[in-house]
Amino acid sequence: MRLVLIFLAVVVLLTIGWVWIALHWSYSDGERAGYVQKLSRKGWLCKTWEGEIAMVTMPGAIPEKFEFSVRDDDVAQKINLLAGKRVVLDYRQYKFIPSTCFGETEYFIDGVREVVDTPAQAAPQPLAPVVSPGQLTPVR
Repeated sequence: MRLVLIFLAVVVLLTIGWVWIALHWSYSDGERAGYVQKLSRKGWLCKTWEGEIAMVTMPGAIPEKFEFSVRDDDVAQKINLLAGKRVVLDYRQYKFIPSTCFGETEYFIDGVREVVDTPAQAAPQPLAPVVSPGQLTPVR
């Protein structure tokens, strides 16, 4: 009986260690830019914020969807306010998360900022040469 209890204690400690490592050490991090399409709080037992953005590489191209999860309610509210606008999402990717109670995707959003489009300036036009009246030659 004692061996079974020791075995169970070791399994529980290893599981807790695995969950802690999976949630605190990120595999990668970066930014994704696109248009917020949806953000919703879903789940039967564990409610998590889940969303997606459409990443458009060039006008007329088919957008690629990027699905993400949000842990922080404040970040989720900022994303909700920017729905339909072009944003940059700062994310961290976590591999081998043991349950969907932490989020349905492996991409977790840390921050969001709106992309402000500035009008493109036209390229400078070359100036016409300045000719004084004495330099004109008649055309024949």
